[in-house]
Amino acid sequence: MLKRRTIQLLIGLSIYVMVAYYSISLVYLLLFGGLLGIIFGNVFCRWMCPIGYIIESMMKLSKNNEMAASYQYRKIGCPISWINGYFNRMSLFKIKIDHGKCIDCGKCDDVCYITNLNKEYSLYNEGKSDPAVHPKCSKCMDCITVCPTDSLTFSK
Repeated sequence: MLKRRTIQLLIGLSIYVMVAYYSISLVYLLLFGGLLGIIFGNVFCRWMCPIGYIIESMMKLSKNNEMAASYQYRKIGCPISWINGYFNRMSLFKIKIDHGKCIDCGKCDDVCYITNLNKEYSLYNEGKSDPAVHPKCSKCMDCITVCPTDSLTFSK
């Protein structure tokens, strides 16, 4: 978690500097974000976005579903989030589960903000929709981190 937040902060600051000080066009940022969406899915918000870093920091202070809903609401106005969300289902890299290793403990669903906001989704329950391909899944990897059996992976 700390490693991801550090990466997010460094990349977010770099993007801010490129746009604010070097006048890099936001069009290039959109193109870069779209390309990332095709390859990795909706990773920009949780791994690179400077605004995402600030919002996630506020979420950590609150620790309730209202902040997760607020995070989702703020993503509505972001065109990079739209592009990446669209490509989430068909991206090259996905969060995958090995049901042979899964012990149905539910820890992945406990940390997933999509499953917390909508009980129709589950990472381990085969009878429910997969939140990892949902347009709002930002590949935070919290589900992979908490899995005690390593049954969740982020791969091709």
